[in-house]
Amino acid sequence: MPAIQGFSALRARSYVLRLPLFTRALAIVILLFWLLSLPSIWDISSWGALIPDKVSFVSAYRLSTFPLVHSNLIHASLNVIALTPLMERFESEHGTLTTLALFFGPLTTIPAVLYLVIEVGILRGNHAVMGASMWVFLLLGAEAIRTYRSNPHLVIATYHLPTWTTPLLMIFVVAVLIPNTSLLGHLCGVGVGYLAGLGYVKFLAPPEWALRWIETRLNLLALLPHYVSVDQKTFGRFGVLPTSTRTGGSAATELVGSTQRLGP
Repeated sequence: MPAIQGFSALRARSYVLRLPLFTRALAIVILLFWLLSLPSIWDISSWGALIPDKVSFVSAYRLSTFPLVHSNLIHASLNVIALTPLMERFESEHGTLTTLALFFGPLTTIPAVLYLVIEVGILRGNHAVMGASMWVFLLLGAEAIRTYRSNPHLVIATYHLPTWTTPLLMIFVVAVLIPNTSLLGHLCGVGVGYLAGLGYVKFLAPPEWALRWIETRLNLLALLPHYVSVDQKTFGRFGVLPTSTRTGGSAATELVGSTQRLGP
């Protein structure tokens, strides 16, 4: 297969075919939602975006749907490209059911509620946010904390920056370079990611005995291709603590982040 400047189509195809179930389903749903947002089909942005003055008991679904909707194809595509390796790593470490429960539960609703509290209660604004870049920065925040334990500093020229600040630098670069990005939305995502990396959201994950019961009862491992069971995880339930032999080249420092916006 041809390779251009280190890119191999064969390797890319092999990587895509190995993606776990939730990660590939999420990418498909994001792109499907973009197709549904085409003119004359469905104004999905108005339906699913996190719009502060439209959030109510009836429309509380917006707290979970806003990362799935995007303003255009470029917005959706770049977020999928940035999110896929991060979500693939998370799902491989924690399992498919845990990932599903967390990302359509607390790891999405907590940043959303935090955004609403600050946007409405403090800033008195009503700016809508959408896009999976909140998930991207959340995962980068969690990874940055884990990387910080083994590689506390990132060396740039003569400067030694704490590794945990890497997602913050990415956020401000994106805010400067990409118009109409939601700085507050990205900061809420990375803030919850920091809490996740420190272990403060472990109690929100479903118990393993319940996951095993569901998997056994429904025979998910046999029925669903690319499903990652609770006993198949790569590094255990919440990952392993980094050791001194781990290099600093983790997802937090190698990826460039979302490069797209939460806002419409």
